[in-house]
Amino acid sequence: MVNLKHDERLDYLLGEERLRIIQSPTVFSFSLDAVLLAKFTYVPIQKGNIIDLCTGNGVIPFLLSTRSKASITGVEIQERLYDMATRSNEYNELQKQISFILGDLKEMPATLGTGKYDVVTCNPPYFPTPQKEERNKNEHYAIARHEILCNLEDVIKASSALVKQGGKVALVHRPGRLLDIITLMREYRLEPKRIQFVYPKEGKEANTLLVEGIKDGKPDLKILPPLFVYNEKNEYTKELNKILYG
Repeated sequence: MVNLKHDERLDYLLGEERLRIIQSPTVFSFSLDAVLLAKFTYVPIQKGNIIDLCTGNGVIPFLLSTRSKASITGVEIQERLYDMATRSNEYNELQKQISFILGDLKEMPATLGTGKYDVVTCNPPYFPTPQKEERNKNEHYAIARHEILCNLEDVIKASSALVKQGGKVALVHRPGRLLDIITLMREYRLEPKRIQFVYPKEGKEANTLLVEGIKDGKPDLKILPPLFVYNEKNEYTKELNKILYG
């Protein structure tokens, strides 16, 4: 049993029949970006420590748990989303593998210690903070989408502090921030190693960027083949169907 609050629902987690996740249309539902990041990032299979910043309702930790036996921690600053993630974790009986922390990612290196994680993932806010009158009236969406409580430098600085030397940091973001991302990653000793652009369909501009870097890694950047979301029939491509449903 699970205690659902307000307008929450309990959804199946894509192709994972054994996992379900609490979502709310007025608070938070996970996006394709989070799923792509969870599939893109390296994970140790048998053991290790993974931390997911800006974890929302916990979708990335839950997806990573299907690929790895490592210990996974999710960090979320919004209490309502943290509560949703925690209740989903209890429903899925994954407390021995996954834990969630209510807190500010900027404080995590001091709270958890530095250089302790094999992998750091983050689906951060994408957009600069607009004027107050221009923000989404829904506080949960505004915080998730705009750099109100953290910015790109905060994310990369915290990720670099948390990851071990030789460990990996993976982010999903917008292509327009590519130069900012690479500049900041190198400033904080994260060498970009893999980049993949995601396109809504052939002939369109890329609208999503996946990037993975290694702490103190040697320069050697690989650009992966492009990923297209929809085909000419406006159906998911075979590649995307494989990512979503296996």
